[in-house]
Amino acid sequence: MFKKFDPRESISGRTALKSSTQRAVRAKLVAEYTRIEQYLDEILPKKSQLTLIKCQDHISIYTLNDEVMFFQSFDDALFPSIKLAHKFPDVFPKVQVDRGAIKFVLSGANIMCPGLTSKGAQLNEAIETDKVVAVFAEGKEHAVAIGLTKMSTADIKSVNKGIGVDNIHYLGDPLWNTDFQ
Repeated sequence: MFKKFDPRESISGRTALKSSTQRAVRAKLVAEYTRIEQYLDEILPKKSQLTLIKCQDHISIYTLNDEVMFFQSFDDALFPSIKLAHKFPDVFPKVQVDRGAIKFVLSGANIMCPGLTSKGAQLNEAIETDKVVAVFAEGKEHAVAIGLTKMSTADIKSVNKGIGVDNIHYLGDPLWNTDFQ
């Protein structure tokens, strides 16, 4: 999603969200991520000012104190930024790729099923299709990407062929390197 993102050309507007809109965002987060509720006041404090940055291609980026918190395309799911996944690693569903897949994930490639089922990879949670996941790598402490499952974890294990997770946001992509000040 962010391979060709250029903040100087892509941003079309910046808006401070009203408190009612912020409450709606918080409610959507709780509905999408069941484990986020206990951390929600740390992630999005009630008295804080959330900013919406509208970009080309119908991408919306939510920032707090100029730090990217979440983003979405059209009205799809709210994807966490990798920096947020680093701060709160237990909030989002996880998958782990093996060492051989790391360089491909960090170049923006989608995560293939064999990279999720081989030795060193882990699919410990039962995750359905079209769910947001934090992608971890074998031997690494923090998430290397944020993705969207194209198959359930059960299907990934049984089929073991094709794309298992779409790579949406990864370490080193233009969103990671963008400063919204």
